[in-house]
Amino acid sequence: MTTTPDRRRIPAPVMEPDGDRYPIITTAAGRALAVLRIAFGLTFLWAFVDKVFGLGYATPEGKGWIDGGDPTAGFLGKGTSGPFADFYQGLVGDWWVTPLFMIGLAAIGLALTLGIGMRIAALSGSLLYVLMWTANLPPENNPVLDDHILGAITLVVLALVAAGNWWGLGRQWARLDFVRRFPWLR
Repeated sequence: MTTTPDRRRIPAPVMEPDGDRYPIITTAAGRALAVLRIAFGLTFLWAFVDKVFGLGYATPEGKGWIDGGDPTAGFLGKGTSGPFADFYQGLVGDWWVTPLFMIGLAAIGLALTLGIGMRIAALSGSLLYVLMWTANLPPENNPVLDDHILGAITLVVLALVAAGNWWGLGRQWARLDFVRRFPWLR
């Protein structure tokens, strides 16, 4: 406890084992953030699995990546609109687009679900959300906001509050030597 000049006592910031200062978050709030983090992680992992196997949800049966389908071609080729549509349509068929997208979905999903690498997951997941938002401007139901922007904001908040520390492997991840050496990996 520290004393302020007016003699009120305020709690000192919580010190984590890795030396970072995190705001004090109640156990209930930490658990709620963990549920939110895991739910977002599972949405990225589900998108990856559906696009790999063509399970008949967003990706039609027999059109999965494993069947020789291109998980990005349909959306980029026919599902884009607005000022950036030509840019996205020009990416169809580029050798690097689908593998990078699929690796991104899997890595972001795993990181969020496990609670590791939250900073990188938030940055890359937010970038992916913003790119998907720009693919269909303006949004259908609001002149600016849609679920992609809300998802990007949510991922940033999850990283800022170290949501991987609740029901996740965030604390163990932060103690690894290479993560201590490169703190941006947290």
